[in-house]
Amino acid sequence: MPDPRFFEDLGPIGLSRLAELTGAQLAPGAGHVGDVTGVAVLNRATPGTVTFLSDPRRADELASTKAAACFVHPKQAAAAPVGCAALLTPSPQAAYALAAGALHRPRRNTADRMVSPSARLEDGVRVEPGAVIGDGAQIGARSVIGAGAVIGPGVTIGRDCEIGPRATVTFAVIGDRVRIFAGAMIGEAGFGATVGAGGLIDIPQLGRVIVQDGVTIGAGVCVDRGAFDDTVIGENTKIDNMVQIAHNVRIGRNCAIAAQTGISGSVVVGDGVQFGGRAGVADHLIIGEGARVAAAAGVMRDIPPGETWGGFPARPLKKWMREVAWLSRMAERRGNGAGA
Repeated sequence: MPDPRFFEDLGPIGLSRLAELTGAQLAPGAGHVGDVTGVAVLNRATPGTVTFLSDPRRADELASTKAAACFVHPKQAAAAPVGCAALLTPSPQAAYALAAGALHRPRRNTADRMVSPSARLEDGVRVEPGAVIGDGAQIGARSVIGAGAVIGPGVTIGRDCEIGPRATVTFAVIGDRVRIFAGAMIGEAGFGATVGAGGLIDIPQLGRVIVQDGVTIGAGVCVDRGAFDDTVIGENTKIDNMVQIAHNVRIGRNCAIAAQTGISGSVVVGDGVQFGGRAGVADHLIIGEGARVAAAAGVMRDIPPGETWGGFPARPLKKWMREVAWLSRMAERRGNGAGA
């Protein structure tokens, strides 16, 4: 279930009403299941939640789910166990997105002043002109909130932190001694969409951002909150300016990420990994502990621990350099008329 510090629960909603809202059809015999109070993905579903199955290869997970209901394609309806109502739809993920929007809503600041009366600021916190601190936010001792920065409702910031001018921190839990420089955006919605009957539908992003102790986040960096799970940045990791970190990414401790790197959704980065400038990583990959990614590399496969990769598509550095050298020699020979 989404963190109540950041999201309001709008349920419960009855199954018939949920089917109506999402365009799904309630499977026969599903009426005895109770109301739905929230959404959850398959591996986190609890009683009272609705989930979805879009990949038939995960039917075994549905068979053991504790969810009250599940959006499924009619061909997978039989996979729903007893006690889990099947909501039949050709687009299960789109129906789930509509349900998520009906059952959960991001909290908005309700205070009519720059620092909400319900915010808790420890001794020595400095709030510079124009900064906004939302309802229920907590700021640790000796932290500085820069001019024009926005701290969203429910956000927790540890001690001895520095939030730069015009930075935005929402849907986030920030550790101690964290520095977030000017214009960074922490906790915005990740890029998630699916196809529904009327076209593309945004998938509500119901996770958080967790930034552990000692992290530095450069100017203009975007760190998206999780779609289902959390986006996590490990202790003492250092992130340069203008980096994009997508939803559900998990970055280990003591990593170094140079400017303009882009890390796609659900990537797992081990401890001590280094990224050169403008590196790009495709989604759902694993970058092993101590690996290094050369500048401007395009990573399309998992990288084993300790290896250095470069090029596009990225491959082990020595292999890439041999290939580049060979191409250079061939081009030079062709230019000199050899081998024609």
